[in-house]
Amino acid sequence: MLRRLISAAVGFAIVAPTVAAAQGMPPRAIRRDIPMTNAIRQAFAAGTRDSTGRPGRNYWQLRTDYSIDVRLDVPTSRINGTETITITNNSPGPLTSIGLRLALNHFRFGVPRAASWAPSEETDGMVITKMSVNGATAALAPPPGSGGRGGQQAPPAQPTLIGGTSTNARIALPTPIAPRATATVMIEWNAKIPGGSAGSGHRMTQRWADTLYQPTQWFPRVSVYDDLRGWDPELYLGPSEFYNEFGRYDVRINVPAGWIVSGTGVLQNPNEVLTAKARAQLAKVTQSDGITTIVGPDEIGPGAATAAGDRLTWHMVADNVNDFAWATARKYVWQATRANIPGKGYVPVHMLFLPGRANLFANAGPLTTHALEFYSKLWFPYPFPQLTLQDGPSAGMEYPMVINSNQGAADHEAGHQWWPMTVGNNETWYGWMDEGYDQYMNILSSADRNGTAPNLNGRGQSYGTISGSEAEPPMMWNANYAGPAFYGFTTYSKTPLMLSMLGGIVGDSAVQRAHSEWGKAWMWKHPSPWDWMFLMNNALKSRAGGDLGWFWYYWLFTTESVDGSIAGVRTASGKTTVTVKQDGQMPSPVVLRVSFSSSGPAIKPMKNSVMVDANTAMVTWPADVWFNGARSYDAVLDFGGRTIESATLDPCGRFPDADPSDNTWPRTAAAATPQDGGGRGGRGQAASPIVGCP
Repeated sequence: MLRRLISAAVGFAIVAPTVAAAQGMPPRAIRRDIPMTNAIRQAFAAGTRDSTGRPGRNYWQLRTDYSIDVRLDVPTSRINGTETITITNNSPGPLTSIGLRLALNHFRFGVPRAASWAPSEETDGMVITKMSVNGATAALAPPPGSGGRGGQQAPPAQPTLIGGTSTNARIALPTPIAPRATATVMIEWNAKIPGGSAGSGHRMTQRWADTLYQPTQWFPRVSVYDDLRGWDPELYLGPSEFYNEFGRYDVRINVPAGWIVSGTGVLQNPNEVLTAKARAQLAKVTQSDGITTIVGPDEIGPGAATAAGDRLTWHMVADNVNDFAWATARKYVWQATRANIPGKGYVPVHMLFLPGRANLFANAGPLTTHALEFYSKLWFPYPFPQLTLQDGPSAGMEYPMVINSNQGAADHEAGHQWWPMTVGNNETWYGWMDEGYDQYMNILSSADRNGTAPNLNGRGQSYGTISGSEAEPPMMWNANYAGPAFYGFTTYSKTPLMLSMLGGIVGDSAVQRAHSEWGKAWMWKHPSPWDWMFLMNNALKSRAGGDLGWFWYYWLFTTESVDGSIAGVRTASGKTTVTVKQDGQMPSPVVLRVSFSSSGPAIKPMKNSVMVDANTAMVTWPADVWFNGARSYDAVLDFGGRTIESATLDPCGRFPDADPSDNTWPRTAAAATPQDGGGRGGRGQAASPIVGCP
């Protein structure tokens, strides 16, 4: 079955040399299939994934449930924690080891790090002092001569931690975890929360002196074990973020009384940690669209900001999440509002910030509320019971039910609650599957917030000015090793450009409906890029007039562009022929905006045209006109003899083109097509929209 599916998808078209010679241009081979790696082929064969783009009949993933107790010691800025992890092996095979993510080891001296991603201070990392598996005490280092990670080793006599000073460690097991069985891992650890002024990059500074702490990736986590690569092999290098399993988190955080704690999960013991006034205010949050103050700027210390006492333990629980983040401060202001989620009702939106930074949160409530409501309608309803904005040194970072952000990044970080917090893509390897999707949907949200139609014109075309740079990796390259020159562009900015072109082929609303369908299919699961490509392909190919394998190949696996132009125009026997040329390797549909004289014979419609006003038509030929390998195409316009005064190729600016000035006939100085930025390489907003463009 797999072989038939792949064979059906493969299609190469190479123009014959005689045709190319007749055109005076070199031939090009148009690749029309989606490349398949060994890992995805094996997943297809195993039935865990398939060409529908939906989870296969044999799809599986592990489940990891956490019970964590952590104590913050302010004088030393250290946390001391004990956790119990219950691992459910839903895979079809035994687990001979357990992968561990120890992200705080990123702050150890001498560990691998991405360029320009500098910790605020170097620490002793994540110090593990005790560990057991199913009650059996673990050795915290492999015995001398055991071979460490390499080679085929006999099972150890006891559970053994290997690579405990790395960000990617594992526990070798004396007895494998059988399929459908569970295992319990207990870990005691401590770590210093890094602070200081030297940090460069998100998560590199996690406290302000000894008055505010914003721990992230702060506890030992079980790695993802999936059907594609087994245990996630990636180191934590800094910019690329994470890939986590889903489960239940039951967390108790012990801090000095008077310190307010926020985080992933719903507070279970408000009577023990909050004042009566704060509890009364908290009960009002979902009753009004206004801002409710839970703890004000003048309520400081035990008995005022919190319940009285020496130390308090805040108990939070979150179901079906893939991480847990928290923050605490001596003088947090706590405000809240509500968002109305379709089919669900009101959920609270909490904001915790330092009194002197209130201006950065003045508009955070409306921005976040709009984001949650808009994305709930666009994709699927926000699935969590609340959302919290946490002030601190990281002002643009996302976790389940938590965004470390003020109003500046509120819309973007709220968008991450859909990916990767609900749709759990591999953010480390394929960062464009969350950051890129997020950048695209931020365009839509911003337009909706401003009461305007979203403008995606010009974005796809703008990629033509970037294509060809030797520093740019393809989007399917492992983002963890993408390099500093283009990490931001490839991970964040290129996806909206790709989706601009896709919308130019099938329509923007169709793209969004298909993406919503994909998101719903992969809620609480781990999709790969192939799952997205195949589901989107199946959903859109009827609108595209054929399979879109060529589109996914050129955008995701290459750095090619279209580079179209109008090479010539001639009129004979009442018909006008526009010769369109493509100098790039990426094909695209041929889209012409044709303007007629205001008088003359009646305009006869063409079957591939749409009249956008009395004297303007948009005419489209599908991308398959290039599949014979030709580099030029004669687009014949037969509108019944009405004089054609001008023609513009790709009038909406959707197809990558380094020089759009040669896309018009007759050539004019004002040949620029409509632009709306498009990230790196954009050209700015057009003064006025072009007739017939979205």
